[in-house]
Amino acid sequence: MDLVAACRAFLHVGERGSFTIGAAAARMSQSVASRRVAALEKHFGEQLFERTPRRATLTPFGRDMLPVARRLVLLADDLEHEAETAKRKPLRLAVPDTCSTAALARLVADARGHGISLELRVAPPAERTELVHSQEVRAALIAVPPDQASWSVPLGLAGTRDPGVARVYVETLRAGRADPSPPRRIWIQPEDDVPHIRDRMSRLCDAVGLRPVQLQVAYSLPAASAEVLCSSDVLLCSPSQATELGFHWRPIGEKSPVRGFAVAAGAAGDPDRLRTRLGGEIARCLGAGPADGSGTEGRGEH
Repeated sequence: MDLVAACRAFLHVGERGSFTIGAAAARMSQSVASRRVAALEKHFGEQLFERTPRRATLTPFGRDMLPVARRLVLLADDLEHEAETAKRKPLRLAVPDTCSTAALARLVADARGHGISLELRVAPPAERTELVHSQEVRAALIAVPPDQASWSVPLGLAGTRDPGVARVYVETLRAGRADPSPPRRIWIQPEDDVPHIRDRMSRLCDAVGLRPVQLQVAYSLPAASAEVLCSSDVLLCSPSQATELGFHWRPIGEKSPVRGFAVAAGAAGDPDRLRTRLGGEIARCLGAGPADGSGTEGRGEH
């Protein structure tokens, strides 16, 4: 028996003294109202009404139970209202600035289809983690090594010129001693200024003989992209970023770094909810492979 539905029928009939009028007020048929009240009487083991063809009069037991039934119905209505309010409350999510405006807009729109209202905060890696700790956001897509990632994005080198090869080897950027032209540089954007990417690239550049000046960390993606546009330099980025910038992207021949992401949530957040309900949408926004919530999908070389 649905106790709340039965009490709702009892309340409306009891307040109006009529099954016909009470059922109409409760937006149910008279037969449904009668069945629910009868079920409630069976549950309690006492009659709630004295029934006549024209009236439904409360019994002494019914009069005692009516205020309690009213409180139960009001509490149930309040619960439904609070649930709807909670579902509409925006979930503040910190996201990387590597996602395009179109991708972020699509993520917000897709989330609404899952009953989740997202409010996005774009921030660099260290700030996203701090936003979670300070509870300014409920959750964040944080940068993590590939073996800890729920979503992984392959990184490669992109420039204004088509290299004409399937892979670009970092060693081909090594400057000759007699070459008078400035050495070509690899630009790292702020999103990838994290140890598991920056240090790996530094070790690779050292191993193939690049000069220290050939690996640079830019203060912003536009600044790094401008350097590439004005020279033969290359940008470390994802395929989707290269497409957006109009650059020619290739994977790195020696070992390609991977941009890994996981969900970090504060006390009021729910990382499993995001991974389970929005895993695929987040993957598309990041330019990663489909997520299944296991933390293993889309991993590249590392």
